[in-house]
Amino acid sequence: MNRADRATEAPVEGDALVEAERILRQSCGPRLRAGFPLAPLTSFRIGGPAALYLEADAAGDLAAAGEAIARTGVPWTVIGKGSNVLVADGGFDGLVLRLGKGFRWAAREGDRLHAGGSMPLPALAGVALAHDLTGLEFGVAIPASLGGSVRMNAGAHGRSMQDVLETIDLYDLNERSKVSMPAERAGFRYRRSTMPRGTLVVGAVVGLARGERGRIRELMDEARSWRRATQPLAEANCGSVFKNPPGDHAARLVDAAGLKGERVGGAEVSAKHANFIVAAPGATAADVRALIDRVRGRVRDRFGVELETEVEFVGGFGRDR
Repeated sequence: MNRADRATEAPVEGDALVEAERILRQSCGPRLRAGFPLAPLTSFRIGGPAALYLEADAAGDLAAAGEAIARTGVPWTVIGKGSNVLVADGGFDGLVLRLGKGFRWAAREGDRLHAGGSMPLPALAGVALAHDLTGLEFGVAIPASLGGSVRMNAGAHGRSMQDVLETIDLYDLNERSKVSMPAERAGFRYRRSTMPRGTLVVGAVVGLARGERGRIRELMDEARSWRRATQPLAEANCGSVFKNPPGDHAARLVDAAGLKGERVGGAEVSAKHANFIVAAPGATAADVRALIDRVRGRVRDRFGVELETEVEFVGGFGRDR
């Protein structure tokens, strides 16, 4: 997701969508879809359609998107693997971009891996294993694309993307050009970054180290086992809902507030992990959003802590987070 460029909840003029569709259709043909369902692209499996949806396979598709956005002002956002996304029941009244197969690749150069933005992070960790490179084992249990992982500085087991990133490849929709920047300029903090507005992460270089294959595999197996033991993988969810506040854990606060098992409609705070919300069949995005708000309010009232969401909201929910 591009947090800084996420659209407002204001209605979109129909003429803007029509003109954006015309521009994109001219350049991208059938790769542009109208009224495209987004629920199957998210791990929650809920939410409405995108007014316009483009799975970009090359820089030319992104250039067309940049032109359409500049000329029409149509709202836009990016969805990667969809593991930290909640799409509103009414969908997204704008353009949703997703990097396609043309951005799913990896290449090795010594102790470095260069990969495209749609490369799944677990798959990239597997490439590292195949080349006896250590440092990315934590990524095997993070169900995200490389682009999304970089943008949100994803991490697990005491490690995060900023620990291994050397260079980030960005596509600037405003300039319609690709640029590279050193990772130290990305403004990484806990689960966030401050990369330039109007950019997509289309690739990155990670610097790793030589390791022993058996030990690398052992660390990856431990990460997978931990995830299976602690997270509700058999139920639809978006991963961690809240960021950990400084010096504490969101799951501990939610649990201590007595919220495990709390329900709104088809949404429930997981009994297995208090920082997960699971969606039963028939659950709506409104159910999940209402439960998130209830949890935040209860934790605020009980402990005076304002939990910040890790999940990104796409579309109109009718109120601020």
